[in-house]
Amino acid sequence: MSGSILGNAVLRKEDPGLLRGTNRFYDDLEIEGLLHAVLVRSTIAHADIVELDTSDARSMPGVVAVHTSETLEMPDSPALFTDPGTARPHLAKGRVRFVGDIVAIVVATSQSAARDAAEAVIVDYKPLDPVTDLETAAEDGSPLVWEHTDSNVVFETTHQWDTDPLAGADVVVGERITSQRLAGVPLETNGCVAVPDGENMTVWVPSQNAIAIKDMIAPMGGVEAERLRVVAPWVGGGFGNKSGYYPEFGLVTRLAADLGRPVKWASTRSEDMVALTQGRGFVSRVEMGINRDGKIVGMRADVLAHTGAYPAVGTVLPTATQMMAQAVYDIPTIAFRARCVSTNTTSIAAYRGAGRPEATQMVERILDVAAGAIGMDPAEVRRVNFIPPEAFPLTTRTGAAYDSGEYELALDAALEASGYSDLRAEQARRREAGDTKLLGIGVSAYVEITALFGLHTEWGKVEVNDDGSATMYVGTSAHGQGHDTAFSMIVSDALGIAMDKITLIQSDTNTIPSGQGTMASRSLQTAGSAVKVASDEVLDKAKQLASHLLEADEADIVVGDGGLQVVGVPATTLSWAELKAASDDNSKRPEDMEAGLAHELMFDGTGSTFPFGAHVSVVEVDTETGGIEMLRHVAVDDCGTILNPLLVTGQQHGGIAQGAAQSLFEWVRYDEDGNPVTASLMDYLMPSAAEFPSFETSNTETPSPLNPLGAKGIGESGTIGSTPAIHNAVVDAVSHLGVQHIDMPTSPLAIWEAINKPGE
Repeated sequence: MSGSILGNAVLRKEDPGLLRGTNRFYDDLEIEGLLHAVLVRSTIAHADIVELDTSDARSMPGVVAVHTSETLEMPDSPALFTDPGTARPHLAKGRVRFVGDIVAIVVATSQSAARDAAEAVIVDYKPLDPVTDLETAAEDGSPLVWEHTDSNVVFETTHQWDTDPLAGADVVVGERITSQRLAGVPLETNGCVAVPDGENMTVWVPSQNAIAIKDMIAPMGGVEAERLRVVAPWVGGGFGNKSGYYPEFGLVTRLAADLGRPVKWASTRSEDMVALTQGRGFVSRVEMGINRDGKIVGMRADVLAHTGAYPAVGTVLPTATQMMAQAVYDIPTIAFRARCVSTNTTSIAAYRGAGRPEATQMVERILDVAAGAIGMDPAEVRRVNFIPPEAFPLTTRTGAAYDSGEYELALDAALEASGYSDLRAEQARRREAGDTKLLGIGVSAYVEITALFGLHTEWGKVEVNDDGSATMYVGTSAHGQGHDTAFSMIVSDALGIAMDKITLIQSDTNTIPSGQGTMASRSLQTAGSAVKVASDEVLDKAKQLASHLLEADEADIVVGDGGLQVVGVPATTLSWAELKAASDDNSKRPEDMEAGLAHELMFDGTGSTFPFGAHVSVVEVDTETGGIEMLRHVAVDDCGTILNPLLVTGQQHGGIAQGAAQSLFEWVRYDEDGNPVTASLMDYLMPSAAEFPSFETSNTETPSPLNPLGAKGIGESGTIGSTPAIHNAVVDAVSHLGVQHIDMPTSPLAIWEAINKPGE
């Protein structure tokens, strides 16, 4: 077999079906006798339910069932990481806590009938004071989201909070830095289909984590775990907001069991905008001490983070921010505090980066402010403070175990690719000429953590089939990343079986015994490594078998065309089909060899990996209108050893687009009564490709020592690196006009106001 396929740009196996529309998503399932569920959601952010009248809805044509918390008894949703008293009920029990809370559920023979009946449900509310502003909610005396508590602060984490990290610094700078609330907006909306079969139940759900959420759906839906099958079909995107349990899953499963008929719930786009978990929502007050030579003395960060009405995953995200607060720099002392705060808003959970973009945004913005205060170039101040490559492996001051890194190499590559010095010269020329269209150049350097929170283990299996094809089984769950392609490359490289003869099995609890799903950029380094180790074990067994059958030394058995052969003697090839048949034949395999050609394992990478990189953003700002245009974006990302550069580039481009969206456009907002004012794509400014230039991406490769592939994650790097680079570029464009900071999203109005009201 000539040359390795690994490291080459291989087209995705997944794409033909996606392009032709032949891949089936949960909404495509054709199921006989299907009933449709529609949810009645609260239209008020905080209120007591005085009366709930479902009589008209129950009498409408096609209606099969209508339930409230008084007619459908169910346990509360799982309480994760917080006070069980703040767990979310499946159906609101006497009180609603955000616009979108579920008040009732209607099941009918058609979606239109269910929707009509849902609109006939009458709810009489007694409004209570809502609190939606994060800083207000954290104050003593603020309206309480949970009446049994004495504060809206539901979680706090600190690191050396009582120390003074700024003592002795030549200059101390401070800034209030926001990472605004975002909606995930996956292409495919949320939903599920529950199909009973006697005492058994199959639930189809577009999840990033189908294997793990089975244990949540079973007790919530009233189904014994051994009788429940959970399957994720093709999944149309998910950026963290499809990784967990939703109360709708339990409701639909329970009603399908009660009615003995399949039930489907398909979220609308408007529903997703208020009910799908959201991301970010941080306010950080940051101070940095720095000397005139550019060396950082220390940093203090006081962080507030939204959890929404029902605290869950959002309560742990600031721990990742704390862990990554040292970033890529040698910061001698860090004082950090984060408080998670309940508000009458949609719950916060993981969103592409999940706590790490907030850390990078915080550090990269305050470092630019510090560079401006001492008159040092932003790129140079980063270079002066980088952790050197000889320091790795390194445990940072906030407890992150960095595996490897060469941060200056990535920055130098980004500066060279962007023509940084020429850009600065052009910027100066425009300023001197009094141009109204100014150039802004933003730099960021970042490190992130992948496979965090113990997600460094994963189950996998590889087996050779009777016809000589191969099947891979993994506990991860693809929703657009290209897992089939990547994992098939690994098996093909090891066994020499053509990629089109390799099948991926995932996201089905009937065939996958264990799995932690796909999030935190973990899949290649965990499931990919499991597939790698399993393939090598299958190969070793096959070589032992071929040695026995061909009466040749095992060391002389090599992978040939479609099977194994004696080195230099192609005529002696045994096909994989022949090897599989021999492995199942007691008379042909060695006595001490088990039947079959398969291996499964739980791979343990023993820890997280730490991708890194540097980005340079170039923008043009019109000082007369505040208008902004992205001219260029240069990204150099290091995700360890690259398996398929085509997949890496795709992840880089998608990540940069989402970072740019936060920097310039997107922001979930509420009015003072807690009503969402960005609940549709008419109001929520999600950009398209037309708003962006063609991104310029490249890579350095610093292998991780923690897995056999040397891989680190790439799925979130583009977002983490691009957001502060673009943000810094916008501020840089107008910094000479006295502007120190502009909150994201840096809209034309925000830019215009900053220029015309400097310092306010």
